[in-house]
Amino acid sequence: MLNILGSRETQLTRRQILQVSGAGLAGMHFDQLLRAEAETQARAAKAKAVIFVFLYGGPSQLETFDVRPDAPTTIRGPFGTIQTKTPGLRFGEHLPNMAKISDQFALVRTVNHSENNHNGTHFIQTGQTLPPADRGSANVAATDKDWPAYGSVISYLDKKAAGSRGLEFPPYVYLPRLLGHFASYDINGQYAGWLGKPHNPMATHIRKNGPLDTPYFRPCDDKQLDFRPAGLNRWEDISLDRLHKRQTLRAQLDNERRRLESARSVQSFGELRRQALDLLTSKDIASAFDVTLEDAKLRDEYGRDLFGQSLLLSRRLVERGARFVTVAWDMTVRGDDTTSWDSHRQLTRVMRDHLLPGLDRSLPAFMLDMKQRGLLEDTLVMVAGEIGRTPKFQNRGSEDGRDHWSYCFPALFAGAGVQGGAIYGESDAHAAYPIADPVAPVDIAATIYERLGISPDLRIPDAQGRPVPIADGGRVLKEIL
Repeated sequence: MLNILGSRETQLTRRQILQVSGAGLAGMHFDQLLRAEAETQARAAKAKAVIFVFLYGGPSQLETFDVRPDAPTTIRGPFGTIQTKTPGLRFGEHLPNMAKISDQFALVRTVNHSENNHNGTHFIQTGQTLPPADRGSANVAATDKDWPAYGSVISYLDKKAAGSRGLEFPPYVYLPRLLGHFASYDINGQYAGWLGKPHNPMATHIRKNGPLDTPYFRPCDDKQLDFRPAGLNRWEDISLDRLHKRQTLRAQLDNERRRLESARSVQSFGELRRQALDLLTSKDIASAFDVTLEDAKLRDEYGRDLFGQSLLLSRRLVERGARFVTVAWDMTVRGDDTTSWDSHRQLTRVMRDHLLPGLDRSLPAFMLDMKQRGLLEDTLVMVAGEIGRTPKFQNRGSEDGRDHWSYCFPALFAGAGVQGGAIYGESDAHAAYPIADPVAPVDIAATIYERLGISPDLRIPDAQGRPVPIADGGRVLKEIL
């Protein structure tokens, strides 16, 4: 719905607008209509920012948030369950700290989609189905035909609204690296797709200590925790002369020029270059990415591993103006599912020793820190993987595990008006399929945009310049708000 001149009393549907003969909006060109929509979005935003905690690989619902204590071992798996602070709600036994704060977030049990593999990353980060494209030998690669990520849509809208004055802080940030880059994948769903590279995330670039290193599973020293994105230097290290001589930056800008020329938008290149230089030379931005400036005791509470410190950094970034921050717990070794939540094998060992303890230490610390600082009032937090795991537990000794399952898996929501302790959706006796209130990725998209004060019906131009709704058919999850 389009709000005319910001009034909430005078609201017209697009159909009504297009049916008006001779009225001002009826005669608009499409680009003008898009601009009018962007400028007249709903003003009642509950969230200034979103933090998406992305547990890549697909956490098992049966070991985490949708347990089945009375099911046979072939379903419930190797672990016991514990009571949470929410009456009648139980979690896996290795999440005691999450159980203590269950009244701080809403649990959605019934997220589901049809992409029963890791291409669910596109679904969960965009709300949209995966477009046909050549995705490389691993069949997961991003392409410029993909739908833009939530953060990219927000970047597009914010930059459009800011115009020539630019933005003071990168709107979309990805921590601690772009998804898949630890393992030499370039996974779909995280980029701007057909919106164009200027709306890709600013990504940090943490390095491993070796080919088989898994920094999510061990303490990291401050030398490794240099989260500065490529090209972003500490203020004291920067001179304009050095910056102008940097061949990598020049190459990046040349690539942007060529892209813009092909899109017949070369006139904006000078502005794009100026904004890029402004970001790279900003003292405030450089310090925002310096997690070592945080109190040592608080850093310990988050955990000194890569996941914990990335969560802490996400809080710093939204405090300073970032609009959408993704914190990805990623696979770190190519083809090794034991380094992520992709629990085909060694589920008992890896979840017991690494995944669940790490999540249970860092996520509650993050939630409590956000609450104490008042940031949950206007920051939406979402926690999810791209898929769940099969209800049938494969008891294969040390190689035990669960396979892909996109037909029912949980997500957590907190902040920005979300009801703490709410439970939405009901799965069947094996946590295999929704039996009440299924939730599609586009519903998540609609909810995210609605919290940010953006109408889910808002249209943006696709690769061919045609109007497309950002969350077509999506339903806002009002039951948890």
